[in-house]
Amino acid sequence: MNTAGKLSAYGAALVLVAGGAWAIGTAVGPVTSEAGTRGGEDAAHGDSHSGTVAETTQPALPAGLASSRGGYTLTPTHTTLTTGTTNQFAFRITGPDGNAVTAFDVEHDKRMHLIVVRRDTAGFQHLHPEMAGDGTWTVPLNVADAGSYRAFADFKPTGGQATTLGVDLAAAGDFQPRTYAPSRVAEVDGYQVRLDGDLTAGHTSKLTVTVTKDGREVTDLQPYLGAYGHLVALREGDLAYLHVHPDGSPGDGTTRPGPTVTFYAEVPSAGTYRLFLDFQHEGKVRTAEFTVATGTTPPATTQPPATADGHGHSHG
Repeated sequence: MNTAGKLSAYGAALVLVAGGAWAIGTAVGPVTSEAGTRGGEDAAHGDSHSGTVAETTQPALPAGLASSRGGYTLTPTHTTLTTGTTNQFAFRITGPDGNAVTAFDVEHDKRMHLIVVRRDTAGFQHLHPEMAGDGTWTVPLNVADAGSYRAFADFKPTGGQATTLGVDLAAAGDFQPRTYAPSRVAEVDGYQVRLDGDLTAGHTSKLTVTVTKDGREVTDLQPYLGAYGHLVALREGDLAYLHVHPDGSPGDGTTRPGPTVTFYAEVPSAGTYRLFLDFQHEGKVRTAEFTVATGTTPPATTQPPATADGHGHSHG
């Protein structure tokens, strides 16, 4: 998931049947063609990775659609989950030589970020697996409800490009899909989080979240993974993946710990996006959810401020 100041936009994934209900798509297997990989994923670190479409036809796909890209492949030990219990989810990242990768750079305080969400965007989880010496990553994973899930592995192999790969998982049972109305205010554990700003396809958009509790502004947000907030955007329908990090960072002398956190994001296309904001306060990480459709006119201010390295603060 680029560090503060780096925009990551990633791809789209097709949908799989789970528990005998709700199918839209295919392809859990790796996309082995290299023709479209380096131009799309590497150019934007939008780590769009889900293994479903021949990338030779669309070299600039966003992240999260392919299970294999740029020579790296996400290989889970199993692709089925049991609801209502703890699953030990395990996987490896294999490299161009076919061997398990064991050297990863620390990105946002972790060497591996795993996003798990059901295909209808319910049950969002942001997890951090641990790696064994042989390159096997494991993490406890609980899913409450049946359905088809997508797991996104967000990482940067040492010496390689930041990458996000995706794979489909299935939890059998009675699947009840959910739908979401447009929303810009989220309530979670007594906190109210408001989202301001508009998404415009193909343009950098400024988004600001404001966190309050019991009617009072929260001005002592705590750093979580090196930032005051992390924002993941998923395009409804195919789960095109975009991970954005905020402008500024804790301890830089100018970034305040709330009540507002500003992001700069560029979505790959028009559509409706589900946004998931992770923030930490009083020692606990919480997730606020929003549903936002793209606009048609670029906002007046579309460019993030430059940092020392000349880039804006966002990460994919």
